[in-house]
Amino acid sequence: MKVNALYLLAGLLLAGCAKQPVERPIALVMPPQPQKLLVEAPKGIYGGYIHDSASIYGVDEKLVKAIIQVESGFNPRAVSKSNAIGLMQLKASTAGRDAYRLKGRYGQPSAKDLKDPATNIDLGTAYISILQRQLSGIKNPETLRYAIAVAYVNGAGALLRSFSSDRGYAISKINRLTPEEFSRHIQQKHPQPQAPRYLSKVKNAYLAMR
Repeated sequence: MKVNALYLLAGLLLAGCAKQPVERPIALVMPPQPQKLLVEAPKGIYGGYIHDSASIYGVDEKLVKAIIQVESGFNPRAVSKSNAIGLMQLKASTAGRDAYRLKGRYGQPSAKDLKDPATNIDLGTAYISILQRQLSGIKNPETLRYAIAVAYVNGAGALLRSFSSDRGYAISKINRLTPEEFSRHIQQKHPQPQAPRYLSKVKNAYLAMR
């Protein structure tokens, strides 16, 4: 009888345990991260500066955005090994000085100036307008855009000399080419290997811009 009582007691205990609710770990659902907003936010932040500068200097706004994308990825604190600074990666003693001269100012911008987004975009866009003027004889708008991109990274002089030492004849030769033929010329004839890679990046960035 004692054995049967023990079995009965054990059965009751097991039945009671089976009725107790089993606690399960709570799965935490994290909200989706706004990755797209993180990528596009800088463009929105600087969009006003880009629009205003492009309007002031008569420059293609999308081209300014594409150059910023390629040069710095919209990072205003970017500094290259050659000391090109900011969103548009300007060197104070070259593009910075030229842009100052265009604006009727003496000297050159400081590193602090070039790290300021508004100043950097203003001076970089002013520099693009200088290149645009130097290459103004190019008639096809698409070819002109390609030429400005190449000149931005290696200078208008190097670009024109890849066609002829005579500026007028170089422009004439460019005008006989389609944009695709111009791109092939840069790939095959430009003295700096960086030029065709840079042109390709700017072209792709330009097409991706809205």
